[in-house]
Order: sequence, then structure tokens, then C-alpha cells
Amino acid sequence: AAMAARSPEALRCPITVIMGHVDTGKTKLLDKIRRTSVQEGEVGGITQQIGATYFPPSVLLQQTERLRETAELNVAVEGLLVIDTPGHESFTNLRNRGSTLCDVAILVIDLMHGLEQQTIESLNMLRRKKAPFVVALNKVDRCYGWKVCPDAPIRDALAEQDENTRGEFDDRTARAILQLNEQGLNAALYWENESPEDTISLVPTSAHSGEGVQDLIWNVVNMAQTDLVEKIMKVDIVQCTTLEVKVMEGIGTTVDVVLVNGELKVGDTIVLSSMDGPIVTQIRALLTPPPNRELRIKTDYIHHESIRGAIGLKIAAPGLEKAVAGSPVFVVGPEDEEEDIMDEMRVDFADIMKHVSRDSTGVTVHASTLGALEALLQFLREETQPPIPVATVNIGPVHRRDVIRANLANERGQPEFATILAFDTRVDADAQEMAAELNVRIFTADIIYHLLDAFTRFYGEIEERRREEASRVAVWPCLVKILPQHVFNQRDPIVCGVEIMDGTLRVGTPLCVPSSSLDVGRVVSIQNNHKDVQRARKGQSVAIKISNESNPGITYGRHFSHENTLYSKISRESIDALKNYFKSEVSREEWGLLVKLKKVFGVPEAAPGAERRERDRADHA
Repeated sequence: AAMAARSPEALRCPITVIMGHVDTGKTKLLDKIRRTSVQEGEVGGITQQIGATYFPPSVLLQQTERLRETAELNVAVEGLLVIDTPGHESFTNLRNRGSTLCDVAILVIDLMHGLEQQTIESLNMLRRKKAPFVVALNKVDRCYGWKVCPDAPIRDALAEQDENTRGEFDDRTARAILQLNEQGLNAALYWENESPEDTISLVPTSAHSGEGVQDLIWNVVNMAQTDLVEKIMKVDIVQCTTLEVKVMEGIGTTVDVVLVNGELKVGDTIVLSSMDGPIVTQIRALLTPPPNRELRIKTDYIHHESIRGAIGLKIAAPGLEKAVAGSPVFVVGPEDEEEDIMDEMRVDFADIMKHVSRDSTGVTVHASTLGALEALLQFLREETQPPIPVATVNIGPVHRRDVIRANLANERGQPEFATILAFDTRVDADAQEMAAELNVRIFTADIIYHLLDAFTRFYGEIEERRREEASRVAVWPCLVKILPQHVFNQRDPIVCGVEIMDGTLRVGTPLCVPSSSLDVGRVVSIQNNHKDVQRARKGQSVAIKISNESNPGITYGRHFSHENTLYSKISRESIDALKNYFKSEVSREEWGLLVKLKKVFGVPEAAPGAERRERDRADHA
């Protein structure tokens, strides 16, 4: 009934988020949108809400005043709500309502640098979530010789520029369009965009001096009112998402939420998700900051008996400690059964966690919100080559117990997985202390690929150490025939000429005579045409020096002769080292020889579990 009562005449304010690479000017751009044309604390002006900034229709009209002289804009929405927290948490799916928290995004691209790693990350997420967005091509004022036109519409500002400045702007814009094309997207400057349904609009801006900010607001509002009418029609059903869980002195644990639709009242019974199952609690207080957004003292919150969306606010209620940021808030209505809503929440959460499948071995992942966790896992598993396995996931800070759990990997001899990747979330001091004690590595970052870089470096160091250790154990298969006319020293160190009958002889290879169980010694050097070499292949004749520290009395002519073929002495351990660390360096013929040598030396097959573990490790190496 509530859905049927919706009308295109009654539109809520669209919810917007600003995304992009670090240093592209996201925060400055939001500040510029906030500051443009209205004074602090002015009645009917911009209000800073919990986790969001609200722009009423009067402000939107005021901010686009000069642009509207040439471009029509009737504000039919109830203003604009910009989420302060840029990033993945703004795109958590309210799955059962089939929508995302954010209606439209502004993707900031630095005109000077073009598409950067985090921009591509944001771009991929927007496409995955099928979220409409406009691109702010920021920092136009960095073009050489730019004449500042404070807060002007961008085409007016461009008209004031010299030919050279305009030329640089055109070149850099063309480069950004080409980079977007390479990502599979059509793009055009918004006033040249003749098919907005399949072409991204670019809005050149300066967060520093304000050029193009009017155009940006105009584009976002226009897109919402033309393309998103179905989505932003007001509906009398509570649609609410948690942004953050916070402990506040004097109030207790609270959740910062964005109420998209519907009404919340003090005393309402609400259901939220936790990692341990649904939380059922009663709203004790609904809080918003005062109009003067500079006041950030805890006692300055305004208490409401009831509040309607779309708005950012703080909910105080008992038992919120384990609430999962990024998950929906359900209200138990007069005709609802509490148990039914809890079941719905369980199914909803199970559906989310199904996408958060875990591997049997792997790293531990912590993220600030559900959306951040989804984004990180997607990146680790689908956009990282090879994928990084994840054994444990959690939402919220890293505690001591998480470090103890991660340490199990150390006990299993897998130090690379005794690792916690903490994305956009804090680490308790106790946890840091214990991690240092147990040698558990905690990597923290608020940018996904920084986390990945840190982990990849750490993993590479471990692999390098292991490879070094393995090189001391690995034995390449070979058969060697002594050339009797070229025996230069018969006792330790034995120096003689040999022909490689099969396989590859390398420095460090232990040689033996299997028929008499005689260990001849280890090859300490190889010379080919009087030059030292590290290896000799099948068919080559070379001079070798053999040393036997444990039995220096071994003598050519007494214990063995040219009639004995010398074999490289292999073992289960040496074969495993080859397989796990040097597989790509072993030829098919050498693997064939290894199979024959296994029979000669009676080497047992690898234990199935060990082989699988090593295969997993090799896959992730």
C-alpha cells in the first residue's frame, strides 16, 4: 500500500557521495559546495547532520543562480543530502529493499593526473552497484595561466581563458576521456553530451576557486529529477542504514544512521544486524547536531521525539555495541511479529555473509562497515592476481582475541597468514601489543591498494626467504659419467672430467653410487672451457670438483671408478623443494628423470594433506 501511494510529485532528497583518489580534492570540493554563497548559521541554510550535509532547495537555487540564467533548473526534490564519508560504506546494499543507500555519486578525477588507482577502484564499484554518477574533473585552476573566476559557471570561466590555457584544458580533458574509454566507458563534457543514458557527463571544477561547482550541483539535481524519479519517490516505509557505531561519553553506544525514507520515533523497537545474530532494542533517543555546525560538544545534540527522512542522525539505544555498520535498521511495526523481522534479518545477513565466503587458510580481514568489507573482499579475490585467500572476516576494530586467532597460522607454520588486514578501522592498543609479542602482522590503511601493497611486500619477503632455504635442499635430477682420461685429482677434493648423460648438473648437487650406497660428495664447482659455470646440461662435457666433508677419505679408483654412473641423490624433501619453489625451472624431461630416480632411491609419495597444503601455498605465492 505504501509503495502504491508513491507519487512523482513527492520526491525525497537524493543521497549523494563524493568518491575518488586521495588528493583529488574530494574534501575541498565538498567544503566548496557547503560554503558557496551561504553564510554560516544562516536560517534555511546548509545544515551539517550526523555523517551527512543537507542542502535545502532554496540553497540549491541560490548556488546555481548564475548558471540558471542560461540553463533551466526547477528543483522538485526536497534538497540534496551529501554523505560526508566518501567510500564503500555508502554503497552497502539494503538488499531486501533492492536498493543502495546512495542514489547518485560524484567521482572526482584530478585533471592534472587523470585516472589513478583509487579512482579506478571507485569506478569499478560504481559499475558493480549500477550506481549513476557524474565526473567532477577537478583542479582546472592548475592549467597554466588560468584566470580565476570565483564560483563562476564553468563555460563562463573557460570563455575568459587565453588560447594556450584553453588548449591545455582541452588536451587534459581529451586524455581523461581516453582513459575512461580504456575502462570501457563513453564520456563527454556535460554540455556536449548528446546521449546521457550511455555516456558519462564530465563537469570541470575547481574546489579551490569554485569554478564549475554550480554546474556540478545542477548536474546532480538534474540527474536525480530526470533519471531517478522511480527511486527517489517518497515512501512511508522505514529505509535506514547504519554508517558507524560510536561510543559517546554520557550517552553510551550509539549508531550513526542515514534515514532515507519513513519515520523513526523514540520508543520504536528496532532490529539491527550483528556478527552474532539480530539485535532487538528500543530507541532511547534520536539526536541531531544544532544548526550551528561548529559546535561538536556531546551535550549540544538536539533530541527529537520523531524524525523523518531523508536525514543523517544518531540513534541511542541499549545493546548496540556489536551492531554492524553498513547493515539496515528494521522497525517492528504494530502489525509486525518481532520474530518474523528477526528471521528476515537473519536471512538478509546470511545472504550478505554468503558473498563473504571464507577460505580454509588465509589472512584475517577487518573493515569499518559491511560495504567496506564487501569492497575489500571483492578486490582481494577478483581484482588481485593471484587472489589472496581470506580465512576470517570481521567488522569493527581489531581486538586481542582477533590477534590470538590470527596467531594460529604461525602455529601451523604459515606466517604469511598470521596477518590482519585492517581496512579503514582502528586497532586497539592491547591488540598492537599482543601482535608484537606473537609476531602477528597488522596492516592498516584506508585505501584498499595500500593494504594490498603492504601485504604483497611482506609476502614477497617470506617467499624469498623460503626460496633461499629451499635452494639449499632442492636437488636437480642428473646422471653423470666420469671421463677416465680426465681425472686430475683422485682424493678429496676429487677433480675430474664428466659427461652429463641425462638431466642437469648444478653446483651444490650431491652425487652418489646407488648400487653400493656410496655418497661420493657434493659438487662445489663446475668449469666449462676453463670458465666457472653454475650448471651443465645433458650432452655437455665439463670439469667438476667434488668435496666430501663427512668422509674425505673417499677415493677415485678405490671406492668407485669410471664404470660407475654417478646419480644426483634425491629425497622426498628435495623433490618437494623443487616442486614448491622451482617448478617452472624444471623441464618435462627432468620431471621424467625424477620419476625414474624416485624408484631407484625408493622415495615415498607425498602425504595427500601436505601436497594439498603446498599446492595452496604455491597458488598464492
